[in-house]
Amino acid sequence: MSNKVLHVLYNDDDILMDAVRKTRAAHHHIEEVFTPFPVHGLDKAMGLAPTRIAIASFLYGLVGLSVATTMMNYIMIQDWPQDIGGKPSFSYIQNMPAFVPVMFEMTVFFAAHLMVITFYMRSKLWPFKAAENPDVRTTDDHFLMEVSVKGDENELVAFFQETGAVEVKVIEKHY
Repeated sequence: MSNKVLHVLYNDDDILMDAVRKTRAAHHHIEEVFTPFPVHGLDKAMGLAPTRIAIASFLYGLVGLSVATTMMNYIMIQDWPQDIGGKPSFSYIQNMPAFVPVMFEMTVFFAAHLMVITFYMRSKLWPFKAAENPDVRTTDDHFLMEVSVKGDENELVAFFQETGAVEVKVIEKHY
C-alpha cells in the first residue's frame, strides 16, 4: 500500500505552529511533525490526545511496592527471621518503619524501568531499528510537517506555500 504525502518544511517554530493551526482548520490530516527540539503547545495544536504515561507510572509503582512488601515479608519475617539491633522479627507490621526505604526504592525502580520499556514499545523503538526521519535538516534547524494528500495536490501545495513554507514536496510513501 502506498500513499502520497506532502513534506512541508518550515524554518521557524512560530510559523510552524500557525501553519498547524491553519492546516487543522482546513481539515487536512497531519500525519506527523518532525522538529529539532520540543515545541511547546504543538501536541495541542495538532489535536493529539493527552498522554496516559502518568497512570501507567502509578500502576508500575504499585507493582514495585507490592513486590517489595512481599519480598521483605518472605525474606525477613517468614524464611529467615533475624534479631537485628534488638528488633525481633515477629511480624511485618512491627518492623515496617525499617522497611520504608526499601519499599520506596523498589517503587521508584519499578516505575522508572517499566515506564522506559513501555515508552520504547509504544514508540516502536527497539535495537537496530532504522531511523524514520524523512529529512536530515529536521535534526538541525528546520521543521517538517507530513500531511496526507487527499484531493487536488496542486491546491494543497499552494495552500502550504501560503502558510510560510520554505519547501513543499510531494512524496510517495510506502508503508
